[in-house]
Amino acid sequence: MVALPSLVPTKAKAKCFGDVAWHIGVEAVPVLTVDVSKTGVFFEHHTLLWKHPTVKLGLKANAGPKRMVAGAQVFVAEAKGPGMIAFSRDAPGRILAMELPFGREIEVREHQFVAATEKLTHDVVKAQAHGGHGGFIDKFASYKADGVLWLYAYGAVFEKRLASGESIDIEAGAWLYKESSVKMTTICERLTAGPFSGHTNMVINRLTGPGRVGVQSMYVHNTSDT
Repeated sequence: MVALPSLVPTKAKAKCFGDVAWHIGVEAVPVLTVDVSKTGVFFEHHTLLWKHPTVKLGLKANAGPKRMVAGAQVFVAEAKGPGMIAFSRDAPGRILAMELPFGREIEVREHQFVAATEKLTHDVVKAQAHGGHGGFIDKFASYKADGVLWLYAYGAVFEKRLASGESIDIEAGAWLYKESSVKMTTICERLTAGPFSGHTNMVINRLTGPGRVGVQSMYVHNTSDT
């Protein structure tokens, strides 16, 4: 029997990885709280909810030009402790923590990045296949040290681990993240009731392993991000 995508836990209390500690509260609009006393984070500035006065804010260097082309928030902020800082977004969903051991890469749907630890590298790349829901992908990598990336997903979050050569078709608005080893192509399905009837097209993304793929059960295009 083929394994189904599994539900990803989205609640965390006193979770630690990569020299940073965080909490995720599960509510209709969850809140991520990060202790930046040892390790700083960078984030899209509109996701800030509150912080301790001792936490200092700045701008991440060289973050602007590619993000401007991609239609994302141009200014990426940085926060360093001592103290704690909290983030959220403006629609119901789930916050997902992605632990990236040294040497890992992950690609994420645009507009769903919340925050990341300071030693992760971040780039914006043109998507080869996106199915009409935008054309850019945020790419994060732990080339310098272990790190944590936090994403905001809409609805429930599922993960599928694809074996080498194994594929899954995902509606174009539903894929959330994928490991860089997973290849993505666009498939256009022609839907018709017969040779003399009308037709419509359904665009889906075909993802082929090996690697992990994240799926969200709801897609929201938040125009405030652009």
